[in-house]
Amino acid sequence: MNVNIEPGWKTQLHEEFEKPYFTNLADFVKTEYKNTTCFPKGPEIFAAFDHCRFDDLKVVIIGQDPYHGVGQANGLCFSVNDGIDSPPSLINIFKEIETDLGIPFPSSGNLQRWAKQGVLLLNATLTVRAHQAGSHQNKGWEQFTDAVIKTVSDQKENVVFLLWGGYAKKKGAKIDTKKHCVLTSGHPSPLSANRGYWFGNKHFSKTNSYLKKTQQTAIDW
Repeated sequence: MNVNIEPGWKTQLHEEFEKPYFTNLADFVKTEYKNTTCFPKGPEIFAAFDHCRFDDLKVVIIGQDPYHGVGQANGLCFSVNDGIDSPPSLINIFKEIETDLGIPFPSSGNLQRWAKQGVLLLNATLTVRAHQAGSHQNKGWEQFTDAVIKTVSDQKENVVFLLWGGYAKKKGAKIDTKKHCVLTSGHPSPLSANRGYWFGNKHFSKTNSYLKKTQQTAIDW
């Protein structure tokens, strides 16, 4: 099946695109986009991969669902389009970066700037119906993104995986911790963060320390 995705990823994932579950998933997504309003826009479904080339990848952040409000989702987990207010989880991410690294709160919640530096911002489910959280779960996306995580774990070395919250931790269960750095904490959502499970995790400085230690360029968060 021909999937329009960054060439390095296409090489790594081409066998996945030929599997029956993926054909069924593609049919489901096409039907949903034709008959209902879905996010992100069709050309942005694989934006996480298009903005973060496989060869450049050095950090993986795992999210769950795309944002389901109008104009928010842009294909990168936790990220929103320019001109859109940052949602609560993203605000808490920026607060932690400010405390951890002294980087001031940014004017835009668009995280393409991270992706271009090698941060894969991967949602477990890559599409969603408008205003219906979780509406495209259990249709095949999770199997696909599990395969993505396994491919990164198998084919790369010294990648930093940031697993925030129980769902992401389960999703990262098959990562080879001997080859990679896995950092875990609570989720940045207000419910978790306000209970003390997010703030102070220092994941952003820890990521950069590991990258420098393994002769990689630090991320400009």
